[in-house]
Amino acid sequence: MSYYFIANIKIKDPEEYQLYIQNAGEVFRKYNGKYLAIDNDPLVLEGSWEYSRHVIIEFNSKEDFKAWYYSNEYQKIHKFRLNAAVCDTVLVEGL
Repeated sequence: MSYYFIANIKIKDPEEYQLYIQNAGEVFRKYNGKYLAIDNDPLVLEGSWEYSRHVIIEFNSKEDFKAWYYSNEYQKIHKFRLNAAVCDTVLVEGL
């Protein structure tokens, strides 16, 4: 069963955020993560949108997600995202 990591991100420091982006894709792929969507201007249908970016990453299993999220490789770059942006993230189980 697939799991989807969904992030709503408000970038405060683009230069530091770039330190995260430079290595993020490689680390996602190592743990079977696949970008499904990256949108800097989504169409807001209801509510308000105060973010700079919306990202959806698919993982093959919850175990793959956990292996990625808690890996040493990801933790080394995760700090750049947290320092550079306000992030609201969730993990959603697929059907």
